[in-house]
Amino acid sequence: MHIVTLKKGREASLVRKHPWVFSGAIKKINGRPKDGEIVQVINYKEEILGIGHYQNGSIMVRVCHFGEGSLDQEFWNNKIVNALHYRKQWVFPNFGETNCFRLIHGEGDGLPGLVIDIYGSTAVVQCHSIGMHIQRRSISKALQNSFGEQLQHIFCKSQGSLPKNYAEKNEDEFLLGNASNETVKEHGHNFYVDWELGQKTGFFLDQRENRNLLAKFAQGKSVLNTFCYSGGFSVYALQAGATEVLSVDISPKAIDWTDRNVALNPGYIGQHKSSAEDVMEFFKTHDKFYDIIIVDPPAFAKSVKKRHQAVQGYKRLNSMALKKVKPGGLLFTYSCSQVVDDKLFYHTIVAAAHDAGKNVRVMQRMSQPADHPVNLYHPEGSYLKGLVIEVS
Repeated sequence: MHIVTLKKGREASLVRKHPWVFSGAIKKINGRPKDGEIVQVINYKEEILGIGHYQNGSIMVRVCHFGEGSLDQEFWNNKIVNALHYRKQWVFPNFGETNCFRLIHGEGDGLPGLVIDIYGSTAVVQCHSIGMHIQRRSISKALQNSFGEQLQHIFCKSQGSLPKNYAEKNEDEFLLGNASNETVKEHGHNFYVDWELGQKTGFFLDQRENRNLLAKFAQGKSVLNTFCYSGGFSVYALQAGATEVLSVDISPKAIDWTDRNVALNPGYIGQHKSSAEDVMEFFKTHDKFYDIIIVDPPAFAKSVKKRHQAVQGYKRLNSMALKKVKPGGLLFTYSCSQVVDDKLFYHTIVAAAHDAGKNVRVMQRMSQPADHPVNLYHPEGSYLKGLVIEVS
């Protein structure tokens, strides 16, 4: 195992259990580790701080275990068992109404660079580091050990989340079974999920509780769901008794999935319409007002360099949305850009409301659900933020 030695005084973050080792903190590396290899991290006194995956870049080591240890099959088995136990005990004490959830949320579950989502009898594995991808078969064995025959398929969907040079040589693949889609349940609602063709791992599981919150307000209301993807918010609104729901997304495929998901759930099809068009253009060219509008765009910024541009985009988008909310109506607005924190997002919505000439009051703040946990020592794991605001 190669050894990474930190500069004096740069071990403090690891002592506080933050799992990233930045290149500037490294004094020397024993040997020449390849991307994805397991390395040991020590301080200037040669005390072992942890072990993790090496990858050349700004973050050079992602620590998977603090102190002495090894990343053997028992390590992976224990991590998966513990993650599943946490979700069974605290998140889904009754799995009957929901059988799709996040099993591994990177640093939040002590496995930086790894995401695993469960869709019924399928696990979708997404590796964001080369080290995790190299360990995919050990991860697959650990999943089968924990779930047994309940798990019929394991799909590794990592090509789009790995460094380009490495990803070109490693296509997405099935580690078990071969199913490309499945119909799952979320709070009793049916959803078709296609992990091969869909965004991320196939479905935006992080909005589950926020969709459930919308349902509490939707009865008897007209609802506009923008950036609808596969229609999660639309289905919840319809099932809660919304009088009409319009789903808008620029992707025709997303609209097809939305219409399919609406049809998978009983009744209310007649109250739903959908449109494949750009959301910004929709707001510019349509004059109708709605009781509730949902604005859930993709990440406008994935780096600090693009943060200012993203903020301006959120401001313009929300200003247009606010103008289309009926007096006394609600705006559900979100940002999944990690580099746009809660405070900045809040002030961006304040600026949007000012530009729109609206009086608003915050009813509720929203975040990611408990199966997307944030490591207390790794606040970067908190990325989803949202506001429910009343517009007058």
